[in-house]
Amino acid sequence: MSKLQEEIPDVPSILAGVLRGIEPALQPVLLAKLERLAAERYKRWANDPPDEAIKKGLLECADREETIAERIESLIPNASEIQNNLLAENPSLLELNRTLFEGRPLHIQFAMQAAGESAGAAAWQAYAAATTDPDAQRIIGSCSALEQANADFLQTLL
Repeated sequence: MSKLQEEIPDVPSILAGVLRGIEPALQPVLLAKLERLAAERYKRWANDPPDEAIKKGLLECADREETIAERIESLIPNASEIQNNLLAENPSLLELNRTLFEGRPLHIQFAMQAAGESAGAAAWQAYAAATTDPDAQRIIGSCSALEQANADFLQTLL
């Protein structure tokens, strides 16, 4: 195991632990909210990039996160209300989102986010496979490629 891998929390396991406490039918809408939080993180990172190409790439990642959230939320009536209720019932989620990355070097944050993006790509494939509605299956499945594009970009920064 490399030194970098030793320093990186197991984001996919942390995410799985968070989702275990959420009703399976509500997990995608919660993940959509987490996508929006990730978009905010990408935008913060883009505020002080070393060069324009990295800034542009980070902002494109933020846009993809927002696109994922929009696609998933479009499938769920009252998505925002459900998200607010889930966060109110699970206040540690926002704290975890904040503290998990806090105080870590930027390259570690990028590696953590890349791991989360790869896990997200797999999760969207699993959610797509679990639905019987062909339109929902297509929309949910399309989120996987967006997650993987973010993971791929972050890998270029490591």
